[in-house]
Amino acid sequence: MGGQTRKLLYLSLLVATGTVLHVFEGFLPALGALPGAKLGLANLVTLLTLALYGPVETWWVVILRVLLGSLMGGTLLTTTFFLSLAGALGSTLVMLSAVRLGRGALSLVGISVLGAVAHNLSQLLMASLLIQHLGIFFYLPYLLLFALPTGYFIGITASCVLRVFPPGGRQGEWKKHPVRGVVPRAWNM
Repeated sequence: MGGQTRKLLYLSLLVATGTVLHVFEGFLPALGALPGAKLGLANLVTLLTLALYGPVETWWVVILRVLLGSLMGGTLLTTTFFLSLAGALGSTLVMLSAVRLGRGALSLVGISVLGAVAHNLSQLLMASLLIQHLGIFFYLPYLLLFALPTGYFIGITASCVLRVFPPGGRQGEWKKHPVRGVVPRAWNM
């Protein structure tokens, strides 16, 4: 199988996995009394794509995951869709910036926690635009109580996935870091 075909296959699998996790998480109850507190399972795929590929591929996976997940979950072009899209775009932007500007200072766990916080901020910003009221930002401290541990959990899970299933054919681009686990060599850690 050629390099481009293999890459397209892996990206398609990441989109499919992200879509399934997106739909599955929609059926789970919220973590607390406040709607919106979720594990962020689909962000695991975003984090893996970020670690395995570049920013362009990450954006494609995120956008397709949200579109297909919303279509399959029956929320396309609803308030839920716009909140999901805002959270996904905001967290992806922050995670990509953290990788680029952090120059290896953050592990996948740190990048995931930043992404979880950005996801909540982006969703609250979108919600405030939709309801045209800033009072919704009073939910932020409560949401951050869930963002930190769930971001940590997703980051640990991504690190474990990369340890168990290291990228095939790209071993030279990965190295073990004593604290951060398996990291892309491009992160210069």
